[in-house]
Amino acid sequence: MNSRVCTLIPAAGKGSRMAHSVKKPYLKLAKKPILAHTIQRFETNTAVDAIFVIVDEADFNECRKNVLEPYAFTKVQEPVAGGETRQMSVYNGLRALSADVDFVIVHDGVRPFVTDETIFACLTAADECGAAVAAVPVKDTIKVADANGFIVETPAREQLWAVQTPQVFRKSVLEEAHRTAQKRQLTGTDDAALVEQLGFPVKLVESSYANLKITTPVDLQVAETLISDTTLW
Repeated sequence: MNSRVCTLIPAAGKGSRMAHSVKKPYLKLAKKPILAHTIQRFETNTAVDAIFVIVDEADFNECRKNVLEPYAFTKVQEPVAGGETRQMSVYNGLRALSADVDFVIVHDGVRPFVTDETIFACLTAADECGAAVAAVPVKDTIKVADANGFIVETPAREQLWAVQTPQVFRKSVLEEAHRTAQKRQLTGTDDAALVEQLGFPVKLVESSYANLKITTPVDLQVAETLISDTTLW
């Protein structure tokens, strides 16, 4: 691509489901912080020009000392302060980008097994459509429940996808989505949801089940297996 591509890596969440005194991005995976593994995937990707890591302002020193400086990343810019929500953190990251950026990749800080193949596929789809997200077909049967926990619907599994990151957008599209969400006081669980609320089409790009987001202690155990056997991803 002859476009300027920047990656935003939100990593400001508290990670309460991990039930650990250390925040998830700084937990060690094969003796290296999870966040450092994630950054490395974009540091070595030839399409990415710059990386912005978004963390709690109180964690700036820890991020620099334990993640950025030891691994001498060359594409990583100064840390960006996170917001009260992930949505606000990404918005803060957007505001840090220069005007010449064409495409924005948003990727979870604790999703360290993304491959170049997935990154390039999402970039290609976003170049064609304006917005694209990594996803995998749902394997389990999904039920919709009411407030009392009773099943009210069983959607057709063939139409269901579990959405991951990276999520890639033309910068202008993502900026408009965030501005509109703020104006209308809308929230979304991911950036694709905000773009969808504009009525803008978002392309699904099939990814890998190994593109794991490390959220719970069990996820961390799975990650230890994946990191020890790269043939799995």
